[in-house]
Amino acid sequence: MFPVARAAQSLVARGIQHTAVRQAHRKHEATFHDKYGTMILLGGAAMFSSVWGYVFTKLKMEWGFSPIGRVTPTEWRE
Repeated sequence: MFPVARAAQSLVARGIQHTAVRQAHRKHEATFHDKYGTMILLGGAAMFSSVWGYVFTKLKMEWGFSPIGRVTPTEWRE
């Protein structure tokens, strides 16, 4: 049984080697992500930045959240 197992193993190994050689010589076809991936990423980053930039400039947001000078203490009642 050992020679049969060794022969089967060598056939499998040879098949894998042939497949690897065949795929190595094949020309790589560019996929959608290869062609447009970087542009979509940059476009999304620009859209994200522009939308949040618009939101932050149009909101009447005050950037100093410290209450000093805005909150006056009330007098203590006894």
